[in-house]
Amino acid sequence: MTPILSEIFLSGFMINSTFIRRTHLVQSFSVVFLYCGTSSGSLTTNSGSEGDLQALMNERKRKRKISNRESARRSRMRKQKHLDDLQAQLTQLRNDNQQILTQLNITTQHYLNVETENSVLRAEANELSHRLQSLNEIIRFINGGGTNSDADGFGFTESADSFFNPLNYLNQPIMASADNVFEY
Repeated sequence: MTPILSEIFLSGFMINSTFIRRTHLVQSFSVVFLYCGTSSGSLTTNSGSEGDLQALMNERKRKRKISNRESARRSRMRKQKHLDDLQAQLTQLRNDNQQILTQLNITTQHYLNVETENSVLRAEANELSHRLQSLNEIIRFINGGGTNSDADGFGFTESADSFFNPLNYLNQPIMASADNVFEY
């Protein structure tokens, strides 16, 4: 093999796969074949080899285009699938958000109803406590009034003094039950 051919073959194995370098490689092969053809005297075999080389390069280009198209198609399909997945996730999250908001509104309404009912019950308990206190004082006054001889001129006795002192009625409480509900 001639030194020129060996140099071209060695450089062909180290060539990067860019288009410009391949073009230079094809041109180098053409020059070598033309050189070899003129030295040996057969130009027809050189042009046939050049045609075969060009056909091989065209076949590789065609396969590479097909491969690139297929790769691009797969990439588009992956991208579309990812987009579809994101849209489904968005729809699911919106539905979940709507359910949470609905549940929050129901819970808030329930809380407000319970709070209102609690306020009413507190007011009723306070009113019933005041009524019970008043009834206890009236009962003490009735039980103690007029039986003691130490009247002060107005008919009040020492037991009547307990009517004005709210701490004295704690000694004789009246028990309240659910059956003793006072009507308004």
